[in-house]
Amino acid sequence: MMEQKKVAIIGAGVSGLAACKFTLSKGLIPMVLEARCDIGGVWTETLETTALQTPKEMFQFSDFPWPKSVTEEFPRYNQVLDYLRSYVQHFGLLNHIRFNSRVVSIDYEGCSDEEMKGWTQWGGSGEAFDERRKWRLNIVDARTSIPLPAIVVDFVVLCTGRFCDIPNIPKFPPNEGPEAFKAGQVLHSLDYSAMDSDTASNLIKDKRVTVVGFQKSALDLAMECANANGPNKPCTVLYKTEHWNLPSHHPWGIPLSFLYMNRFAELLIHKPGEGFFLYLLAVLLSPIRWLFSKIVETYVIRKNRLAKYGMVPTHSFLQSISACFIATLPEKFYDKVDEGSIILKKSQSFCFCEEGIMIEGATEPICSDLVIFATGYRGDQKLKEIFTSTTLRDYMTFHNSMISLYRLCVHPRIPQLAVVGFTESTSNLFTSEMRCRWLAEFMDGTFKLPSIKEMENDIAKWEKTLKHYSGPFVKRACIAILHIWYCDQLCKDIGWNPRRKKGFFADLFLPYGPLDYVSP
Repeated sequence: MMEQKKVAIIGAGVSGLAACKFTLSKGLIPMVLEARCDIGGVWTETLETTALQTPKEMFQFSDFPWPKSVTEEFPRYNQVLDYLRSYVQHFGLLNHIRFNSRVVSIDYEGCSDEEMKGWTQWGGSGEAFDERRKWRLNIVDARTSIPLPAIVVDFVVLCTGRFCDIPNIPKFPPNEGPEAFKAGQVLHSLDYSAMDSDTASNLIKDKRVTVVGFQKSALDLAMECANANGPNKPCTVLYKTEHWNLPSHHPWGIPLSFLYMNRFAELLIHKPGEGFFLYLLAVLLSPIRWLFSKIVETYVIRKNRLAKYGMVPTHSFLQSISACFIATLPEKFYDKVDEGSIILKKSQSFCFCEEGIMIEGATEPICSDLVIFATGYRGDQKLKEIFTSTTLRDYMTFHNSMISLYRLCVHPRIPQLAVVGFTESTSNLFTSEMRCRWLAEFMDGTFKLPSIKEMENDIAKWEKTLKHYSGPFVKRACIAILHIWYCDQLCKDIGWNPRRKKGFFADLFLPYGPLDYVSP
């Protein structure tokens, strides 16, 4: 009898849990290594006001719907955590998770870097496993940093996420960074999110806070500060670019999913690897693509009174959604701007001074007691630095932060390893689950990978398409406007019919979501 294969899954967030469930279903032995003491990834340390950005019907596991007791369209973070814990309990995953286990590095054993470079097939054969080659994981206890026994496995799934652990801090010239700020404190939203609610409330109370950034964390932080301090100690939001932050997911009463998440919407855009007919159709239907973008833009401009505040973006909504650069605006955000509790300041660059922040072209500083960077994370750095081998580190270096992965999951030149949950979509849980399903079928021998050259050509086509629609925001690997085309490819690989709905019109016009992929 063949020995069961061991699969190490690094991270117990949404992607890690799905990876555990699907590998288990194929008779493999999953081992989830989580540095925290709980499941949930980014949901375990977040702002008190954080809620889902995606309507819950799009953010759910295909075979485990939300309970009827959750009636909100956008559940709060604690409801999301409860939902994930129920999933773990329902599928019996807890026994396969090791908490407080931080993976510091991984080594590929049984093959030299030179031998690897000579391969034409992934791992030399295009298959998931190789008896002679293994991964060794070096682990420490996350609480004490004491080394734990190394683990040797047949396959590694990196579910380390994009939005945690390594903060993205802007670089400053000497003596113009946070060290020049004598009047107060500087931290990243990561540090603020890790605090309990009382500590966080006390930190911002009666302080002039400056928040750097204009994405979801920045907006939520600004609202917390505005609610705590009002116009007497206003919160300044320092941003570079205006964005299409949505007041709701129903512009002019039309669900956003009908404009961007069905097959008809994908006929309006060019797709990687499309034939001549689909290319021609996207050209002919481009006026409708423009119209859909305008429907959302006019709604957001009017509803948020953007013209009044000089906050109308110069790029299209299509570019924003193509790059996953959209967030749901906190309720009454612009009312707080009106009352003077939030001050919006635009600047391409800034530096620190003794009293606070000096923006480009200003003569007076923005006097602050606290500066919070809501400037994102360096998930790419985390992926790269886990490898001991410099060759593998170089492979995992993303140029322009585009991610060079086949099916957004497997690096053509790194064997017996997959990455899940790094690229974004309109619902990261949905696409992560599909990827885990595909990965489990691959490990089970349902299909083999194409040659390294074919995979690299496919990646190049995806990159070209994503760059075309994302414009200046191409640094984010996002498949929001192509998630059905992407899932179609995964379905074809694993032998499923990609058409998931009954009837021609239903398949063309109804939005596609997780429940469409519950079974073959």
